[in-house]
Amino acid sequence: MNGFWKIWIDKLKATSAVLGDRTSSGQKTDRPWANLPLKRLSSLVASLIIAQGAILATPALAQKSAKESLTYGELLEKIDAGEVQKVVLDPAKGNATVTLKDSAEHQVTLFERYPELFQKIRVANRDGERVKLDIQPSADRAEALGIVANLLLITLLVGGLVMILKRSSQVGNQAMSFGKSRARFHMEAKTGVTFDDVAGIEEAKEELQEVVTFLKQPDRFTAVGAKIPRGVLLVGSPGTGKTLLGKAIAGEAGVPFFSISGSEFVEMFVGVGASRVRDLFHKAKENAPCIVFIDEIDAVGRQRGAGIGGGNDEREQTLNQLLTEMDGFEGNSGVIVIAATNRPDVLDLALLRPGRFDRQVVVDLPGYNGRLGILQVHARNKKLSSDVSLEAIARRTPGLAGADLANLLNEAAILTARRRKDAITPEEIDDAIDRVTIGLKLTPLLDSKKKRIIAYHEVGHALLMTVLKNSDSLNKVTIIPRSGGIGGFAQPVPNEEMIDSGLVTRAWLMDRITMALGGRAAEDLVFGDAEVTNGASGDIQMVAKIAREMVTRYGMSDLGPLALEIEQGEVFLGRDLMARSEYSEAVAIQIDRQVHEIVSHCYQEAQRILNEHRHVMEKLVEILLEQETIEGEQFRAIVSQYTNLPKQQLTSAVLSS
Repeated sequence: MNGFWKIWIDKLKATSAVLGDRTSSGQKTDRPWANLPLKRLSSLVASLIIAQGAILATPALAQKSAKESLTYGELLEKIDAGEVQKVVLDPAKGNATVTLKDSAEHQVTLFERYPELFQKIRVANRDGERVKLDIQPSADRAEALGIVANLLLITLLVGGLVMILKRSSQVGNQAMSFGKSRARFHMEAKTGVTFDDVAGIEEAKEELQEVVTFLKQPDRFTAVGAKIPRGVLLVGSPGTGKTLLGKAIAGEAGVPFFSISGSEFVEMFVGVGASRVRDLFHKAKENAPCIVFIDEIDAVGRQRGAGIGGGNDEREQTLNQLLTEMDGFEGNSGVIVIAATNRPDVLDLALLRPGRFDRQVVVDLPGYNGRLGILQVHARNKKLSSDVSLEAIARRTPGLAGADLANLLNEAAILTARRRKDAITPEEIDDAIDRVTIGLKLTPLLDSKKKRIIAYHEVGHALLMTVLKNSDSLNKVTIIPRSGGIGGFAQPVPNEEMIDSGLVTRAWLMDRITMALGGRAAEDLVFGDAEVTNGASGDIQMVAKIAREMVTRYGMSDLGPLALEIEQGEVFLGRDLMARSEYSEAVAIQIDRQVHEIVSHCYQEAQRILNEHRHVMEKLVEILLEQETIEGEQFRAIVSQYTNLPKQQLTSAVLSS
């Protein structure tokens, strides 16, 4: 019996292995019975029925395997010979235990009927042989085993049907909920972020603080006739803190808060996105007043009909439903929609009008005070040494967004842990700034011609940056290579005042072009025209762009104050795929001539200045080859020592910035 069960269980394991214990979607599950198809289920039932028959037939198998010491005929003969003392019958097993007069016991297999045995015993007892007959039937477990097998079969059948019905109901529920909104709902969102954790974007915080105050204390505004805004659109470059502002609003509002991404509306099935928009606003109206935050709304709010060959029907239907819910025939009083995007130029105009998005809050790159505030927020959980100045870091990082500054301090902390230091020092801050702005530091080059060429190239940039009157001041120059194919760099300290105001002068642009061509001019001056390398390719591209903008957009050429080209953003399919010329071919020739004259003049000026300061350039190259990095203060001190220029003139740009 045990052997049969082992065979049957092995068969069951093999069947489960064939099925792979997978659901209809191909995923693993710990309930293989829930995934059996009907054909496999019927095979399993048949196996159970066969197993039941095998269990009930087990006594016969045991009978067949018992030891047969005497045959039925030999038993009858021994009774006639008077050798038998006692016979014990077991009708259930179909055998008899025979005890001879010499006390030996034997097993005899009986037939289905054995009247001859009784007749022989009666005759022997009549003759005085005294053969004792006893009937001792063994316990018959066949009936009990049959009941147990039937119950097991019924349990498995009922369990299988329940699993199948349960899985069918789950599939039905998924089909019914396919058009439901996937927005995360918080009765009072506990994001752990408040307005105190958001720095550097005070104007945006102030406008959003008004929205939060309106939700908490609407009487202050309704008393003077103010209406709650329908929507607020956060616009800004990546990393400026738009999503962080959304989390801060959730933490400050104290009202129900729905958050969802624009891409979660769009599906491959037409109508699903519109259904999700309806469901979202239905839930929002039930919990009004509340806030709905849609991140990356440009995924669903792009201009309709702007694609080649027609727009995406699903996206257009979703956008139409969103427009209707925000300001359609039925109002949505008490529901404020706050959305974030870094591509406002591709949004549909109907989405941007007042009544839908009443306010557009520009989340711009932070200035000096903003960067200092952001650094102070992210330095709360950082262990800084006493000689680390957050003010100095803020001055050195113009143009960096809040995410860049947070990454900068995190990189500095990682470098500190790697170097097994107890606190972040200025050395880790410097390396982190270079890593974030330029790239990962690589192994320094060995002394070679390539290293010397790179040294002259970078000293050419740095020397012009120091000597030119309107150029940015030098922060440091290095020939340690960086990731991305950068062999070295001369790093300026951008003019904070000029960046904040957005105003640049013609003199600053001309000096910038001259400084950018300083590396190429140094190579040409020292090694000759035949040894000029392609290391200045990036500089030349930047020079061409600045010079062309001076001619065509800023009116800083002999052509006069004419705007011959307009600034073009990224190509939007169906709208501005083909660039349109703003001038004739004759004007194009004059533009090219003016660009060439500006670049040629600046290149000759760079060669002239470097040739006049050839002796100091050679000295700086030797120092740079030895130290591999020269800080700005040391560089300016060397230049003032070997030239007639006073040190005050060389450091004026630093003091002004």
